[in-house]
Amino acid sequence: MKFSENWLREWVNPEISTDELVAQVTMAGLEVDEVEPVANDFSGVVVGEILAAEKHPNADKLQVCRVSDGSEEFQVVCGAPNARAGIKIPFAKVGAVLGADFKIKKAKLRQVESFGMLCAAEELGISDDNDGLLELSNDAPTGTDIREYLGLNDAIIDVDLTPNRSDCLSIAGLAREVGVLNNTDLSPVVIEPSNVEVDDTFSVKVEASEACPRYIGRVINGVNVAVQTPLWMSEKLRRSGIRTIDPIVDITNYVMLELGQPMHAFDLANLNGFVVVRNATQDEKITLLDGQEITLRPDTLIIADEVRPLAMAGIMGGELSGVNDSTQNIFLESAFFAPIALAGKARSYGLHTDSSHRFERGVDATLQQKAIERATALIVEIAGGKVGPLIEVANNADLPKANQVTLRRKKLDQYLAIALEQSQVTEILTRLGMDLISVSDTEWVIAAPSHRFDIEIEADLIEEVARIYGYDNLPSSMPTAAVNFKPVTETKTPIQSVRATLVANGYQEAVTYSFIDPVLSKQFCPDITPVPLENPISSDMGVMRPSLVPSLVKTYLYNQNRQQTRVRLFETGRRFIGSVDKLAELDQQERIAGLIAGSCSPEGWYHNNESVDFYDIKAHVEALFELNQGQVPAFERADVVYLHPGRSAKVLIDGKEVGVLGELHPQFAKDLGINQAVYIFDLELDAVLSAQLPQYSAVSKFPEVRRDLALVVDRQIPVSALESIVAQYAGEAFQKVAVFDVYQGQGIDESKKSVALGLTWQHPSHTLSDEEVNKTVDQIVSALAEELGAVIRG
Repeated sequence: MKFSENWLREWVNPEISTDELVAQVTMAGLEVDEVEPVANDFSGVVVGEILAAEKHPNADKLQVCRVSDGSEEFQVVCGAPNARAGIKIPFAKVGAVLGADFKIKKAKLRQVESFGMLCAAEELGISDDNDGLLELSNDAPTGTDIREYLGLNDAIIDVDLTPNRSDCLSIAGLAREVGVLNNTDLSPVVIEPSNVEVDDTFSVKVEASEACPRYIGRVINGVNVAVQTPLWMSEKLRRSGIRTIDPIVDITNYVMLELGQPMHAFDLANLNGFVVVRNATQDEKITLLDGQEITLRPDTLIIADEVRPLAMAGIMGGELSGVNDSTQNIFLESAFFAPIALAGKARSYGLHTDSSHRFERGVDATLQQKAIERATALIVEIAGGKVGPLIEVANNADLPKANQVTLRRKKLDQYLAIALEQSQVTEILTRLGMDLISVSDTEWVIAAPSHRFDIEIEADLIEEVARIYGYDNLPSSMPTAAVNFKPVTETKTPIQSVRATLVANGYQEAVTYSFIDPVLSKQFCPDITPVPLENPISSDMGVMRPSLVPSLVKTYLYNQNRQQTRVRLFETGRRFIGSVDKLAELDQQERIAGLIAGSCSPEGWYHNNESVDFYDIKAHVEALFELNQGQVPAFERADVVYLHPGRSAKVLIDGKEVGVLGELHPQFAKDLGINQAVYIFDLELDAVLSAQLPQYSAVSKFPEVRRDLALVVDRQIPVSALESIVAQYAGEAFQKVAVFDVYQGQGIDESKKSVALGLTWQHPSHTLSDEEVNKTVDQIVSALAEELGAVIRG
């Protein structure tokens, strides 16, 4: 919320500077985003009056004006289209300084001398308006310094309020806060009941009393909307970020900023029968003040008459019933709308107004009559008119009730780490507007004021006392607590170790959204129905991700589009499969996925810049499982829709599939615009982190024995099948098997391949004899021949 410091100081004026005021309210929880002067730094500009304006003899678009500063007359050449005799304007005399280095001097414009400059609002830094001279009120005292007359020695303060502090969305609320912080009394405006001069009323009905527990209206006849909004009011509105429209609308906006109660004025001539507060009917339409037509939903609260909707309650009025240039009689409304009835309604229609911003956070339910009386007095003062009686429809049962809260001395001392005087706490609560029901040595029982919706529990009162006393004044102390250390299990690898291993291999960790484009989800996981979001951020973030891979591929594309050719990324996070309607069945498994593309090594003179391939990504996966003290993965051919059918594999631990790896399918890469081979792995995080408990085994003192076998087998038989049979028949002294050659070509049948295996044995208690080893090798060869049709290569 933006507001003028001078306006605030009309209500409460502590003897502190602007900087001190800003720091004070920020430390009290009302964070100040920005402070800016209301005008540029200038001097020598006074209120001037144009006495005469004649056409320039040598220029069609210039005028020669005779200007008075109250004591002298000056000739000034001016090109503003609204320069004319009889108006008062800012007059920069010779010697005036506008900005840092723009000094006004005597000049000649087309052979005519000019002594000074007549100013637009932009030239004074008041606003961006440069269409003509800034016209001042006719009663502006000629010759007065313009800074003094317009109150330009002021600052615009922009406060960023949290949703629970709607009570400070007004000058009255901010003044109340500043008064409490400085122990200073307020000087609020005096609001008296208006003198009723006519008996005219307009019937009001409230059908949705739960959403609108109080509605107050009043007829005012004979208003003059052609009068100009007073400069003091239009300036306060401008400094609060609201443009002036007409005196009636300006007054309702002014009261909203001053007291915090949004209001609306209808043209009485455009109302039919009666005013009714109700929910809209299906597909009912309304054209709003901004010109857009809205199709209303049945859950939307509206103000209507006997014939049509007049306004979206608490959001925006309708175009057909609003005040216009021909308005003579108005119906002024001031209502309380329950925050829950309006929460999110404006945003659901793509709207956001000052009124909806306040109502959906909460407006004081006792403020409506005070606000309508204040607005009435201003309307009569500025636009004239005869006032009718108030019409009020209220349902006390649906109005908010004051929350009764108990603040215990013990809890207050515990949380603040200091014992405040009882009188000091009582004074803080009183100045905050709390109604003290009872006070004792051990507790305070209060009823929260109607403007503080957020005071509900004891912790709220403790926070109020703390921030008013001053967080900086509270003692600093280290909390003490019993710490129960949990033993570190050796059957689980720390996630930090996994991350460190990948980073050591050149990866960078990515953090992507948990929701992705439904189209991307269907491309990568066509057999999975993704979990949809009810209110997605955008259309390309409409479903929860069934896999981490699509997000990583999209991140790779982002890098590729920025000329990054060597990319290595990984991410840990959840994937979502199932339905939110059945939370027990929603699978939110933790996964780890990675992606590599480009050259094996960073650019350099010492290597040939080879590109990564399937075996690079496989080596990285094996490195992760090497952290697990013996969890050795096996690999089998995989059939995954988004992976290359001949360059992909399932990852198995103890026969169970725990992930996949391989090259991104070329067709996928082409469709997505990827211009090089991309390799991916996607694993269950629990499988990667699950480790075996280390067990001691003595190092054998006896030599290893190795035998090499060259076997001819069918091309389709995976090496893992050979390794499995070798391990099954190799005996207890067997150590490892290594593939050291694979051959296909001349001398081998086209449907076959030659695989060379190196088998190693080492016994812990004796040296193995050739007879023992040869016998084991014969068993292995026989098993391979019987089960896989393998033959020894001749």
